[in-house]
Amino acid sequence: MKRALRIGLLLAALLVSASAFAIDPLPFKDAQQRERFQHLTSQLRCLVCQNESLNDSNADLAKDLRHEVFQLMQQGKSDDEIKQYLVARYSDFVLYDPPLRASTVLLWFGPALVLLGGAAVVVLTVRRRGKSGTAEAPAAEEEW
Repeated sequence: MKRALRIGLLLAALLVSASAFAIDPLPFKDAQQRERFQHLTSQLRCLVCQNESLNDSNADLAKDLRHEVFQLMQQGKSDDEIKQYLVARYSDFVLYDPPLRASTVLLWFGPALVLLGGAAVVVLTVRRRGKSGTAEAPAAEEEW
């Protein structure tokens, strides 16, 4: 009986501590506003995690930015105005889909350039080895 009570208390403590990591709820007016908020925060990058959206991140900065986005929504700002405000403060990096500009060209085309460069190195290496001839068989005394 005591063991079951201890296990129950342990489980209750775990459940209470798990709720401390949950994303805090915001007082939305209706479901449409909640959907707009979720859509907007899914388009914005967490500046701490970098590979998670504001919608998914539990970082403190992400929580603060979610509250800021919510406050801007309450002030009647449009999605574009909210994005412009955040870009002005944090640069295009805050957007998951940054616009194509001179400053973001490497971000957009860098991975393709690296891939093409690697393919060129492989092709040149294979051609050089092909031109040098076939490899000779090791002499009998060199075999193991």
